[in-house]
Amino acid sequence: MGKRKEERIHVTSNSGRPSRGRFAPTPSGRMHLGNASTALLAWLQLRAAGGAMVLRMEDLDRARCKPAYAELLIEEMRWLGLDWDEGPDIGGACGPYTQSERDERYREAIARLRGDGWLYSCYCSRAELLQMANAPHGLASEGAPVRCGCRELSPEERERRERIKAPSLHFAMPERDIGFRDGIAGERSFRSAGDFAVVRADGVVGYQLAVVVDDLAMGITDVLRGWDLLDSTPRQLALFEALGATAPRYAHGPLWLGDDGSRLSKRHGSVSLSELRAESVKAEEIVGLIAWATGLIPKPEAAKPAELIPVWSPEKVAQEAIRLPGDWMERLR
Repeated sequence: MGKRKEERIHVTSNSGRPSRGRFAPTPSGRMHLGNASTALLAWLQLRAAGGAMVLRMEDLDRARCKPAYAELLIEEMRWLGLDWDEGPDIGGACGPYTQSERDERYREAIARLRGDGWLYSCYCSRAELLQMANAPHGLASEGAPVRCGCRELSPEERERRERIKAPSLHFAMPERDIGFRDGIAGERSFRSAGDFAVVRADGVVGYQLAVVVDDLAMGITDVLRGWDLLDSTPRQLALFEALGATAPRYAHGPLWLGDDGSRLSKRHGSVSLSELRAESVKAEEIVGLIAWATGLIPKPEAAKPAELIPVWSPEKVAQEAIRLPGDWMERLR
């Protein structure tokens, strides 16, 4: 059997453009230390480069996302000492900056992709796709890593299935490996990530498409986000390519875990910024904790974000997940 072809995505054409980055949280809960870490690292990357920062609310899942959480997130980012040049609260030339207000742009991209032959109707249920993937996590969370067969259905069979179930629209991933250089994780290569939904059966636009359309429309050149989104990158690179656009440079910061190795939650103590503020923890103490835990400074000393710009270096940022010790609250003092 021959070797798989690898496609290495180059984004060097971004180098001549002014740097533009973004922090794009989902306002479905209170901001916690992991969110704050990503926001701080993304902010430092852009401010160190003299670039512009965009704040965007990714609220496509209307059932989970609440305006009150979006307002609190803005308040707590400002409390940390972070600012931005464009966003839902201050506007800007690329608005609106809330995804639920950008549906028309997504539909235009969907029409283009469909016209160019990148999309097909899928009649499988989510359970069926997960069963094919045999891995209900990671990339499989938005589609099976193998094609389900719906793309090859006859017109008669497609019509029959459509009478039974409303289809989702899937993007047909190129049959090749995709490689890229991550600003923190280094050289990465992924096998074909599998087809995925760009429109769910209920009509909701998929995360991968919305992110790419927004980053393109907002002129984003640099994306620093959480490590859990690293394996979304090949799908987004493929979408940029299908739309004939240059992809941003990507970097992925470390995940935050409790001392038991699981995702941060209430069982690990006060991990939301709201709780920490209620316990009179200062913003500078949290910023210093994040800078220490991610590898930017040697010990957790209180600092303002602007004071960390001179020490910013992506080479310093940890690639391993951050496991907070049981006495981490004491280290804030």
